[in-house]
Amino acid sequence: MTDLPDGPLERLLAALDLHEIEGWGPRGEDDVWRGDSVPGPARRVYGGQVLAQALLACGRTVEDDRLPHSLHAYFLREGALDSPIDFAVERLRDGRSFSARRTHAIQAGRPILSLTASFQVDQPGYEAHVPMPDGVPAPEDVTSVFESLAGVDHPAARYWTDGSAFELAHVGGSVYLGAGDDPRPEQMVWMRTRHGVDSDDRLLHRALLAFGCDQVMLEPVLRGAGRSWLDVGSSVPMASLDHAMWFHRDARADEWLLYVQESPGAQGGRGLGLARVYDRAGALVATIAQEGMVRLPA
Repeated sequence: MTDLPDGPLERLLAALDLHEIEGWGPRGEDDVWRGDSVPGPARRVYGGQVLAQALLACGRTVEDDRLPHSLHAYFLREGALDSPIDFAVERLRDGRSFSARRTHAIQAGRPILSLTASFQVDQPGYEAHVPMPDGVPAPEDVTSVFESLAGVDHPAARYWTDGSAFELAHVGGSVYLGAGDDPRPEQMVWMRTRHGVDSDDRLLHRALLAFGCDQVMLEPVLRGAGRSWLDVGSSVPMASLDHAMWFHRDARADEWLLYVQESPGAQGGRGLGLARVYDRAGALVATIAQEGMVRLPA
């Protein structure tokens, strides 16, 4: 691994700066890119990081300023923090308006994630979306995780306050230190990078959105079960299984975005999380779905 700079966001941006590798992929793919990992809340590669890197690897092979409008991914294995990850990209199709790419994230010769993404040129068309809920408090009026976990002597709390590249502010309180007061499988949370990103790269900001969202997608499942992050890993094993995103409009990851979330169901040791993501002006910028292993007792 190469040495990463100081600062959580700086380390993340360095890890997302992929390097092209000479030669063909292990399955004859057209392009291979390599990236390092950043520390996460667990002793394994954070799934959102691999997701963001895979999207960037695909996007770096697309021309004509085409941007991703959708991605679908499966998390296959845990990744090790001390070894780089290779992203072998297959160029499936380049049409007049759309391009399709597929990549496998490979570590120690085995795939840890498989992703397919579709890219589109900017085109005008009919626009409509479900409006943002009324009466949502501004992020400045919601307690940030940097405040709510400040001074808590726990490794996870220190990560969220000092080691995370993102700042989160849960409307009505988080489930970091205990179950929420409302048992409904719903929540709203504001999110942005912990400081500004000195880049207008539209693909990079979509990749950062993919990175950040993986932190919260299964929280509505925990809320509905009356559980918190304190339960995860001990009595409740949890891991992402698959992930889908649809990008509707441009958004900057360093500006506050509101996640309106719900979990429509949980069964068979799995839970499903959905999110609509809005900018501060109320425009819907993305829709996200993730299913995860959440081994809650019956």
